[in-house]
Amino acid sequence: MTTMKFNYITAKWAACLFSLTMVVSACNDMDFLEEVPKDFLAPQNAYNTVEGINQGITGLHFTVRNDWYFGEELQDVGTIYKALGTDIAFHGEDPNSTRFLCNYVNYLTPSSEYVREYWNRPYRLIQRVNLLVEGINNADESLLTPEERNAYIAEALFFRAYAYRHLVSFFGDVPVVTEAIDFAKTDFVRDPTSVAYQQMEEDLSFAVEHLPDPGSEKDPGRITKGAAYHLLTEVYLMQHKYTEAVTAATHVINDFGYHLMTERFGSNPDVFGSGDVYSDLFAYGNQNLGENKESIWVLQFEPSTVIGGSNNRWNRAFAPAYFRMGNTPDGKPAFRGELVNGAYTGYSDSLGRGVAWVRPTNFSAYTIWEGNWNNDIRNAKHMIKRDFYYDSPESAFHGQKIDFSKYPASAGRDAIRDTCQYIYPYFIKFADPMHVLDNEATSGNGASYKDVYAMRLAETYLFRAEAYIGLGELDLAKEDINAVRTRSHAKPATTADIDIDYLLDERARELYGEDCRHFVLRRTGKLVERVRKYNNNPLNPGLNIQDYHVLWPIPQEQMDLNIDQQWTQNPGY
Repeated sequence: MTTMKFNYITAKWAACLFSLTMVVSACNDMDFLEEVPKDFLAPQNAYNTVEGINQGITGLHFTVRNDWYFGEELQDVGTIYKALGTDIAFHGEDPNSTRFLCNYVNYLTPSSEYVREYWNRPYRLIQRVNLLVEGINNADESLLTPEERNAYIAEALFFRAYAYRHLVSFFGDVPVVTEAIDFAKTDFVRDPTSVAYQQMEEDLSFAVEHLPDPGSEKDPGRITKGAAYHLLTEVYLMQHKYTEAVTAATHVINDFGYHLMTERFGSNPDVFGSGDVYSDLFAYGNQNLGENKESIWVLQFEPSTVIGGSNNRWNRAFAPAYFRMGNTPDGKPAFRGELVNGAYTGYSDSLGRGVAWVRPTNFSAYTIWEGNWNNDIRNAKHMIKRDFYYDSPESAFHGQKIDFSKYPASAGRDAIRDTCQYIYPYFIKFADPMHVLDNEATSGNGASYKDVYAMRLAETYLFRAEAYIGLGELDLAKEDINAVRTRSHAKPATTADIDIDYLLDERARELYGEDCRHFVLRRTGKLVERVRKYNNNPLNPGLNIQDYHVLWPIPQEQMDLNIDQQWTQNPGY
C-alpha cells in the first residue's frame, strides 16, 4: 500500500489552511531551516485546539458540498456526477456541445480538464483528511477524551472512503494514500483496486464503531453511524460482496430509527396546489426536520449573510430555459414573468431560472412511468412538470398550454431547442418555488438554498434489493423494492419482474438526480448497454459510448508528473 501523498498535491495546492500546501524540501536534514509557525495558521498548528479540529471537519463537508453538489458553478463536473452521460439524461442546452459528455470519444481524453477534475478533487479531499487525522492524533491528550478523538477521526475517515469509492469507480487502479507528506514524490504506484477497497472497508469499519448514532450528532448534516453503514453497503456492492452488503444495509434500516416517510409532514404549503409525502421530502426546510426519518445525510446550504453563505445550482442545472423560447404563435413575448422594481423579468419564481444543462431522456421522463402513469406519486403533476403555459397578457394565447405544433411554419421554430432546451419534463424536486433570496430580477439566477440529500433511506432499501438480486434472493429483493413502491402508490412488483434492470429502473424513478448514476451503472455492469439503449440525445443517440469507456482515462498530467514510475494508461485511450 502506498502511504505517500500523490503528486497532484505537491504540484497544485495553494498555501492556506484548506488548500494545504506542503513544503517541498531538498534539505530535510537541515532542521535549522524549518519554520515553526506561531502567529499564523499552518498544518503544524491548525489542529491544536478543539475549534481548529471542528474547522477541519467543516472543511471536509465544505469540500464535498462544493465539489459535487453545486456549491459553485461547476457545470460539467456537477452535472456529470449527478446524471449526464448515462441512461437518464443528456445536455439539453446544446446536445451537440463539445462539453457535458455529449460525445464520449471526444470528451474523455487524457488531456481533458474535466477528467482531470474528477481525479484531482477526490485526492484533494483525501489529502485534507490525512492532514486532519494526523493533526487529531498529534493533539495534546488533555484536549480530547479518547472517545472524542476517535469520533473526530471516524468522521474524517468517512470522507476518505467517500473519495476512494469515487476514484476506483471512475479510474480503476489508483494510488492509495493514507498519510499527508510534505515533499515532492514522483514514483507513485497505481495500487490494485483490492487495496483501495480494503482501505475503504477499514476506514468505514472504524467509522461505524466510533461515530454517533443518528440524532446524537452535534449539528445537522454531520456524519453518523447510519451514513457510514450506508456508504459501507455501497462499497460492498462495488465488490459484489452481497452478503456483507445485506448486513450493512440492514443495520441502517433496522437499528437507528429510520423509516420511509409515509405520512404528510412539514409546514410548507403546496406551491402547485397539490402535494403528497414524496413532495414533502423535497419541500424547502423539510430535509433536516426531526420528524423526517428518511434523511441519512443532508448537505447544508445557507442564505447569504454578511459572513457568507452557500447555494446549490440544481434548479439552474435541471430546469428548462423556458424564458428563452421567444414569442407566442401570434408574435407576443411568451413570458412576462414577475414584476420587480416596475419591470417584468421574464422569469417565474415558482419555476426559477433554469438553463437546461440536464435534460431527462425519454426513458426517465416517460418510459419508466408506463403502467403507473396516474397512480405513482413520483410522476404526479407537482413532481414532474410537463405542461407549461404562456404568460403573455397581450397575446390571444395567454394562459394556454404551450404547443409548438400551433406555430405557423413562418415562425421558424427549432425543434431541437424547443424540446431540449426550452420546454421539457422538469423534475420539481430540484426546484425551490417561492424562495428566491438573491437577485429577484433573475429569479435567483437558478440558485437555491434548499438543503440537498446526499443519502436517503429509500436508496438503502434499493441497495439491499440489489444485494439480494446478486444473491439470487428475488423474493427478498421484491420486498425491498415494494417498500419503496408502496410508499409511492405504484403497483407492487412481482418476483417475475425482478432483475437488475428492474432495480435500475426503480432507482431512476425514486432517485433521479440524487445519486451518481455512473457509480450504479458501472458496478452493475450496465453502463455501456443502457447508455446505448436509452440515451436519446437527438444529435448523438447513445453518446458514441465505446466499451472501453467503462473506465475513464488517467489524466495525462498525472502520468507526466510521475516521472520515476511509468504508468500504463487505461485501455482504449
